[in-house]
Amino acid sequence: MKKNISVPKIVTHKLSELPATAICGNDISSSCLYVSALAIIYAGQYAWLALLIVAAVLFLFRKIYGEVVGALPLNGGAYNALLNTTSKSTASLAAALTILSYMATAVISASEAMHYVNSLFEGFPVITATILLLAFFMGLTIMGITESAKFAIAIFITHLVSLVILSAVAVLFIANHGLDVLFSNYAAPVKGGLLTALFFGFSAAMLGISGFESSANFVEEQEHGVFPKTLRNMWIVVSIFNPLMAFLALAIIALPDVANHQEALLSYMGNIAGGKWLSVLISVDAALVLSGAVLTSYVGVTGLIERMTLDRIMPQFLLQKNKRGSSYRIIIMFFLLSISILLITEGHLGALAGVYTISFLSVMILFAIGNILLKIKRSKLPRPEKASWIAVILALTAVGIAIVGNAIMNPPYLIVFFQYFIPTILIIIIMLKRTVILKALLYMIRYMFQPIQKFVMNLNKKIIKQINEINSQEFVYFTKGDSVASLNKVMLYIKENEQTNRLKIVTVLDEGQKVPKQFLEDLDVLNREYPEIEIEFVSLKGKFGPELVKELSEKWKIPINFMFIASPGDHFPYRVEELGGVRLII
Repeated sequence: MKKNISVPKIVTHKLSELPATAICGNDISSSCLYVSALAIIYAGQYAWLALLIVAAVLFLFRKIYGEVVGALPLNGGAYNALLNTTSKSTASLAAALTILSYMATAVISASEAMHYVNSLFEGFPVITATILLLAFFMGLTIMGITESAKFAIAIFITHLVSLVILSAVAVLFIANHGLDVLFSNYAAPVKGGLLTALFFGFSAAMLGISGFESSANFVEEQEHGVFPKTLRNMWIVVSIFNPLMAFLALAIIALPDVANHQEALLSYMGNIAGGKWLSVLISVDAALVLSGAVLTSYVGVTGLIERMTLDRIMPQFLLQKNKRGSSYRIIIMFFLLSISILLITEGHLGALAGVYTISFLSVMILFAIGNILLKIKRSKLPRPEKASWIAVILALTAVGIAIVGNAIMNPPYLIVFFQYFIPTILIIIIMLKRTVILKALLYMIRYMFQPIQKFVMNLNKKIIKQINEINSQEFVYFTKGDSVASLNKVMLYIKENEQTNRLKIVTVLDEGQKVPKQFLEDLDVLNREYPEIEIEFVSLKGKFGPELVKELSEKWKIPINFMFIASPGDHFPYRVEELGGVRLII
């Protein structure tokens, strides 16, 4: 008997601009707490310039993300972009990198937040508190994204106010004490020359835009038109505060002292400029906003894994939702994985920085590649804005430079990255190729265990039943009378990317319209060419649109994300997101 995948309930309460910005903004806005010190260590007195270059690169990515997500406004970020322009296996690569990035972000942010608390209360149990913090945000996310957003807003506003206070006090301190420290820092020699300093400073400072990709992973939970505003808001925060904090630090703290206070540079700067009260304020703010970055990870990874599960890349039991509409099993799984990493590393998370760095920057590269493929393969697909070819190439090159720079600065990072990446991608490959693996297992059992025939026969039946259950999932392709060449592309895509032996090819006709004879002959060609796939042709009278897609999904018990269309043109009457998750495959 065919096992149908339950279609999750649609979230009815969409996020407006402020809560959506706060959820992803806590991650990216917290970067000034650590990236200022990193940039100064590598770029010296030109750290603020390196951070301005990062802001310029992020401006380019605003258009890149805006074009892709505007054209394909579905959860999944880089995964969704590549899924609708390349193969499922390529998209899964982006998904694996994104999951690793979120996992590293959650663990590092939670641990760093508790270290800030430990700086205020000596003897504070950091690892235990980190676990409790991860558990708290697990529970908050399970309660629903609306409740999570309220908490995120409070943290986000508190953080911005704290940065404004720190900036104002620092400016007053400089006005009263002069620019002697700044001039002294600028008189210091630049290691390796200006270009070398900017190269390494820029590479390190690129970590300051982590979190920018998160909004694309929960775009379906946002109101229409909110997504580009979240990108704009995050860019403004990063462009103002990251270079400003570095410049103020250079005007207050001598360069040799920066490395000694790298872990809490802004707190140290607050202590010099305003005294103990400001240092405590920044430490408390750091603990809060880093905690907010944990929430960003939970929300982002939930949207991504839910989308992957709907596409049968992850086990289907993860789709179960509670009464609030939260995918609680995904959230609990992410919590357990994060805890396991924390305990394995015993709280020494330096190695995880390598996973975080390479995976995040790789996701940015894959998103830029997704934009290029969208331009080439989906050129007629409507989109609210477009990034120029020059902008995409510049952004792609800049992130590539940042990866090279980080690899040179920290060679062990690459080794640690692959130690986490390889097991992750292996799990995804197993899910993508599970029918092939089961068939291979079946062959091995038959060959190796011939003497125990009864056992082998029973096991064979179970494996064959499992293969049949996987392949019995039916898929749908809506056509307007495609040529045999286009239909052949559809068949090749399904054969290479989906585990199924059943396909409905559906055409929707107007009153009085008939199916062309040539089209029926083309279907006969496909049936002979792909005997392993059972093709059923269905012609319907009516109008193709969201209502019909939903109606057929419920009638045939086929999830909408298992329904495909060709890339629509400029005159297509609906936005892609209105179709509920229908995928583009040619």
